[in-house]
Amino acid sequence: MVEMTGTLHVDPSNAEQARAWDGDEGAFWAEHADRFDRSLRGYRTPLLEAAAVRPADRVLDVGCGAGEITCEVARRAAAGRGLGVDLSAAMLRIARRRAAEQGLANVGFEQADAQIHPFPPGEFDLVVSRTGTMFFADHAAAFATIARALRPGGRFVQLVWQARQSNEWFVALTTAMAAGRDMPGPPPDGPGPFSLSDPARVRRLLTGAGFAEPRVEALTAPMHFGADAADAHRFVSARLGWMLADLDDSGRARALADLWTTLRAHETSDGVLYPSATWLITAVRA
Repeated sequence: MVEMTGTLHVDPSNAEQARAWDGDEGAFWAEHADRFDRSLRGYRTPLLEAAAVRPADRVLDVGCGAGEITCEVARRAAAGRGLGVDLSAAMLRIARRRAAEQGLANVGFEQADAQIHPFPPGEFDLVVSRTGTMFFADHAAAFATIARALRPGGRFVQLVWQARQSNEWFVALTTAMAAGRDMPGPPPDGPGPFSLSDPARVRRLLTGAGFAEPRVEALTAPMHFGADAADAHRFVSARLGWMLADLDDSGRARALADLWTTLRAHETSDGVLYPSATWLITAVRA
């Protein structure tokens, strides 16, 4: 069964994600696209080095967002092409604008649920994803779809977050905004930022989908949240504003004060920086 969210065809298990990413969540990310790209800049070089794009490659970018990585792989695949897919129409508009501004004629963008999208079999030489694959509701189905879209011997390179406790940015910011409340996260295998944080689970999913044994590399890089504490406070309080919804005035004041304290403690001459940790996972279609 396929569910319709607006004009977007999604698997029913991804309907909630589609409503968020093609709604307020995606609109916020689109509005702050440059800032989100800047926050992940420390991972750009290792991801692209692992991708090792060749001039004639046909490349799929899953969860492409505003298209920074899609545009870069298309530029490197000058005799090939790049396709970025995402659930967010707002972010795809930014991606198309960026591609046009960069004069890239060999790149396209499509709004799609990559878990079920009918990509032509063997259409791509390479699939990349920068922190996008964690949000699938059914990773086994999504990875099987991606495997079918790759030619035999094609590669799948994805960057995903390590465990919550290894990512100080997440722990510090959400703890501050919780204002002393216990805020349970999503189940470890459900859609969410840390759903692929267990390398053993990722290996099982990938090999079960038709990939050879993957290579998993641990990476760390600073996450950038703003030019200074005041800039970061405006951004993070808006990004996590939903966490304040059920607080009274005193609770809101505490949360925003705690947020200021942690942001101020991480202020450097290069901006507000927090440690982060990811897995760089490379797998070849068998």
